[in-house]
Amino acid sequence: MRFVILTGISGAGKTTALKMMEDMGYYCVDNLPIPLVERFYELSDNASAELQKVAVGIDVRNGQNLSEMQDVLMRLQAEGRKCEILFLDSDDPVLVKRYKETRRSHPLAQGERVDKGIGREREQLRFLKEHADYIIDTSRLLTRELKVELEKIFVNNKEYQNLFITVLSFGFKYGIPADADLVFDVRFLPNPYYVEGLRLKNGNDSEIQDYVLQYPEAHVFLNKLEDMIRFLLPNYIAEGKNQLVISIGCTGGKHRSVTLANELYQRLSKEPEQAQQHGSAPNYGLKIEHRDILKDTQHK
Repeated sequence: MRFVILTGISGAGKTTALKMMEDMGYYCVDNLPIPLVERFYELSDNASAELQKVAVGIDVRNGQNLSEMQDVLMRLQAEGRKCEILFLDSDDPVLVKRYKETRRSHPLAQGERVDKGIGREREQLRFLKEHADYIIDTSRLLTRELKVELEKIFVNNKEYQNLFITVLSFGFKYGIPADADLVFDVRFLPNPYYVEGLRLKNGNDSEIQDYVLQYPEAHVFLNKLEDMIRFLLPNYIAEGKNQLVISIGCTGGKHRSVTLANELYQRLSKEPEQAQQHGSAPNYGLKIEHRDILKDTQHK
């Protein structure tokens, strides 16, 4: 039997994830009282094949009983009962924004500001995050992207290293992305903006890609960047990093940065040649995003 405890910070997408797991064939129970978790595990383990995939939602709605969950996990482990923990997280500013958009109050805010409630919740759930088998940061994830990550873990049974990478193109004229972990400036390459017939196109168009990639410096940059990123990834994973934003910028975020961000994304979507020989595949989440590609759109 596969028994999953789905938990995390309120507003990070637990309800959505639980519905997705139900669609994946899991028998899902939300907000199960913690004193019943062990009994429910036992009943599920002795049930028919229909209950061989179970997901249980546990969060701060359990109130004071939440502190008992650590003892429950220890007893299950001592009895040899395998239990996986999926923890959904998100950045505080994103959570606050989500609460403002839905006009809901945080369960632990107690009449104060939302960020106060989030802080209390993080403290109460700290032990669950520390014991989590999978941590997914939903700060930058669309609903469909969250579904892809869940399918990797719970349908395709791929090894998952709790790291989600966003390759982000941007324009320096609009500011460096606030959540960038790594920032690379590609303004050293010739700018297609000044080439007749190319100004209105962007890095998703083949004409711009051909222009930017005709320069040997672009390929040298990509080779060195890929080599460095592949060196950093296992170290970030070992350190426990959950979210990595690799930002590539040019002047307006429309031509050079988009082209090279796309190229890096394609490279990171594949394992290096030596890993391919062993049938390996990337075990981290990956997405591409172009922040400023539609800004300053000009019309004839």
